Amino acid sequence: MALTPFGQSISRRGFLRAGAATGAALAAVSVLAGCTHPENDQVTAPTVVDDASADYVLDPQTGEGRYAYVALPVGQSAEWDIALGNVLHPAEGTWIPVTTAGSSASPMVKGSALSTSDGALVEVVSAPVSREATNVAVYDVRCSDSAYAWVELNLLTHAWSLYAARFANGQLVGAPSTLWEADDQWDPPLFAVSGSRVLWQVAPALSGGKTIEKSYCYLWKVGDANARAVVESPGRFATEPAVSGDTVTLAPRVNASQGTYYGITAYSLSDDLETQVDRLVLPQGVRPMNAVRIADKFAFSVEANYSSGGLLGQMGTYIGAGEGPFTVLSREPAAAVAGREGFYLVRASSSYFAVNTADKTYSILASANRCIDYGEFPARVGECSSFVTFSTVKAQDTGYPSSVAVRSFDL
Repeated sequence: MALTPFGQSISRRGFLRAGAATGAALAAVSVLAGCTHPENDQVTAPTVVDDASADYVLDPQTGEGRYAYVALPVGQSAEWDIALGNVLHPAEGTWIPVTTAGSSASPMVKGSALSTSDGALVEVVSAPVSREATNVAVYDVRCSDSAYAWVELNLLTHAWSLYAARFANGQLVGAPSTLWEADDQWDPPLFAVSGSRVLWQVAPALSGGKTIEKSYCYLWKVGDANARAVVESPGRFATEPAVSGDTVTLAPRVNASQGTYYGITAYSLSDDLETQVDRLVLPQGVRPMNAVRIADKFAFSVEANYSSGGLLGQMGTYIGAGEGPFTVLSREPAAAVAGREGFYLVRASSSYFAVNTADKTYSILASANRCIDYGEFPARVGECSSFVTFSTVKAQDTGYPSSVAVRSFDL
């Protein structure tokens, strides 16, 4: 199976599968020619700054607080325990997408959703829709309150398919659509869902015969017959699409004629990424681990120390725009940042730093009890009014994993 080519209006009738999970035939989605933000050789100056542009939360040498430590200003509003084998993924609305371990080898993984209104966990994709389902598993899922998307991966050939459907009241509505199919020369997509939109990146695998191919981000709306390419990158994107408020942040390669540069870029969701809202180009060779735009600032992480690049070439999490200044947390990053204007939640190894840049204070949001061995992870990215986390916790009497704890905090 090959990648569906870019740049043509292509019927996907050859890719139709029997709708085993839904009892209906899958809809076919075509890809329109053209790209909103194609590659060009216009050079954007990278942001190279030194420590004079840093506003450190903690002293990078001693680890002592430069911001004042205060009591945690947010409170836990709800907590639910769900079964082992459930993994939550970032979402913007009431429903959180979940991959659920199957009760048997077939299906190995199911697609589910968790309601943050009452903690109900419901199955959404009970089995792969692929006709080769015995070798196929649900690999990844994302959803909003209006759309649900999932990737199915063939465990033998590593071929994959991306599907999506309308979503309401915890279940699919109507037949799902096949958005993309590719073989093992292309990585399973990094994707996000916002409102009725599904955004996904198609990038060549690190090894194989397609490594020099371009990457593209595509957009499709529920009910549309066509998807379209909206952002082109002359190499692999550095981060997954991160939806936050009315923007989505991507990190395509830029300045291709000058070297390896990544441009952390916010695009407007209101006009389907027609408008570039802001861009911050990192120093040469510096690759962001994750990036999102919260209000008028980027919150991004760098997971390694680079030999050059100044301040932004050092490991840590950064919050800022333009030439700075940048609020800096010099800890190894572990997840994308969430929060609201001036207030940010940054995951560390076993807890979260709650950073208030307006009054220069910080607090610690401790992990759930008995989850230190496994860590606690966020199910929110970017702007949010409620912060949701999940973690595998151990039974107090045996020390073995017993359940998954989901916590919600009002911001």
